Amino acid sequence: MTQATCMDVTIRLPSRVLYQGLASRLRADGQAGSFGVLPNHADLVTALVPSVLVLVAEDGTERFFGIDEGLLVKRDQHVSVVVRRGVLGDDLETLHKKVRDTFIEAEDDERVARSALSRLEADMVRRLGQFKRMQP
Repeated sequence: MTQATCMDVTIRLPSRVLYQGLASRLRADGQAGSFGVLPNHADLVTALVPSVLVLVAEDGTERFFGIDEGLLVKRDQHVSVVVRRGVLGDDLETLHKKVRDTFIEAEDDERVARSALSRLEADMVRRLGQFKRMQP
């Protein structure tokens, strides 16, 4: 049996594929701490925490991903990472800026949506009260 030197890695967001390619190794952070994955490691499923996922591509270049919480599944030579939010940075400095900008913008959007939903719920309750008062 030959030993694999690379694994097929896919990083998915809800709306698109962030990365798909071959990697010789990756490092991620789970609830129990940091861990590495190599092509011939045992299969695993683990929850990921918000962190930096580092992937070493087949050509030896490092890729840095800022990720939100998610799930990593390794089966044979295939690794699938599914996260709610994620960004790719050329290096740690640009990644930090991208994460800050992207995640803060998303949190602001979520805050606006929650506020709008609260106003809709309050308006619905108010109108229901008015409707009940109109009933004989």
